[in-house]
Amino acid sequence: MILKFFNKNFYIGFLIVALIYFLDRLTKIYVIQLDKNNFGSEIFNSSYLNIVLIWNKGIAFGLFSFNETHLYNILSLIISIIIIIVIIMSLRTQGFKRYSLLMVVGGALGNLYDRIFFNAVPDFIDFHIGEFHWFIFNVADMFISLGVIFMILYELIDNNKNNDQKI
Repeated sequence: MILKFFNKNFYIGFLIVALIYFLDRLTKIYVIQLDKNNFGSEIFNSSYLNIVLIWNKGIAFGLFSFNETHLYNILSLIISIIIIIVIIMSLRTQGFKRYSLLMVVGGALGNLYDRIFFNAVPDFIDFHIGEFHWFIFNVADMFISLGVIFMILYELIDNNKNNDQKI
């Protein structure tokens, strides 16, 4: 029963998750090291992009940040459970939908690692136009967001196909 999951698609999915996870780890390690070498100053500044390290104790884009350790641990446990659910969902789907879920898993595992070992997630990509700054995020957040956007697009397109077939 379990051997049916260990096929070519499983290994491709594992490779996608691992690549996203390691790309996220490499960028975070690099930015943390640059921050240490620059003594916490901004690492890079331009008209539309800044690279500056902040430590996010909340969830996506710094939402629900708090200092209470017990609540932080409960939130981390909930995130772990959600990751397990998404992994199970990805094992039961195929095609574009599966790859979208795997993008979410890869990014979520990268951020979960930071939550466990640093008690915060390092965010460092700051897009802005003039004085308007978007939320500061990292590579894992990009893949989570892309995976969710692809899932939404997939569902919209799939629903349109189903509606067209019913007519």
